[in-house]
Parts: sequence; C-alpha cells; structure tokens
Amino acid sequence: MTDSRRDFLAGSAALAVAGVLGALGGERAEAEGPKAGADAAETDFRNVTYTLRPIGRIRNRKGKPVQLEVFEQYVPGLLGLEHCKQVMVVWWFHKNDTPEKRSILKVHPRGNPDNPLTGVFATHSPFRPNLIALTICKILSVKGGLVTIDSIDAFDDTPIIDLKSG
Repeated sequence: MTDSRRDFLAGSAALAVAGVLGALGGERAEAEGPKAGADAAETDFRNVTYTLRPIGRIRNRKGKPVQLEVFEQYVPGLLGLEHCKQVMVVWWFHKNDTPEKRSILKVHPRGNPDNPLTGVFATHSPFRPNLIALTICKILSVKGGLVTIDSIDAFDDTPIIDLKSG
C-alpha cells in the first residue's frame, strides 16, 4: 500500500470515528460546570458523554461467511454500498468493557513483555479508554440488511457502531 493511500485511509478512519462521536452519536450530554466566560468558544469535553446506539451486529461464526447484520431501521442507509469495494466497520470492543481495562494506558505490544511499554494510542491494543475499533473490510455482497465481507477481527455478535464506504 502506498504512503498516500495509507494516509488517505487513516484520515478517512479518523473522520469515520469523528462521525460516530458527532453525527451518529445520538444524544450528547452537556458538559458539567460553567464555561470559562460568556464568550468561551471551547467546551471542556472531559465531562461530556455520548450515547452510541449500535446499528447492527457482526456475524462471525466458524465455517460461515462473515456478515454485517444491519438492524431494520438502518437498512435504508445501505443504499449504494453494493457499488463499493470496501467498507470501514466501526465496532465496539464489548468483551473488554470493564473499568479496569479502560484504565490501562500502557501495554507491551502484542502482549509480549520483551516489547517495551508503549501507550495504547501508539498500538493496536484492545485496551482503550473508549473501546471503539475500526476494521477496513472487502465487500463481497450486499443483500437486504446483510453485508457479506471477507473477514474481520471481531467476535460473533459484536455491536456495529457505524459503517463508512472505503
């Protein structure tokens, strides 16, 4: 993959996650506490929460095609996806969702203690403060609310937060 294509995909992935937190994030709770002044243009996001609602689930069962099952109310959003070669799947690391695991900020990459401690933002670690994951997948077919893909690094029944053409 060329550097420019990798940079483009990384930028698109960042926009997809920003879209999740912004447009598809649902309700946004207001930041607690007063702003610095009446003219303050910035929000103190440290106390802001977002409500995310899954749009579907991943079907990843051994011996069967991997499918993205999109909930009925979101199926109209798939219109035109059949013309795309790839889809960015934004999903939730639901099996790692504990306060202890969310507080881990340094890991040994690949779980190997011989690797130096590294910040989770510089790794692909599943331990993160917000358990958002992103995988770029090849689309094999789109039929109704089922998107068949080549593979994904997520467990069966993992919640899908968003999809974005790749």
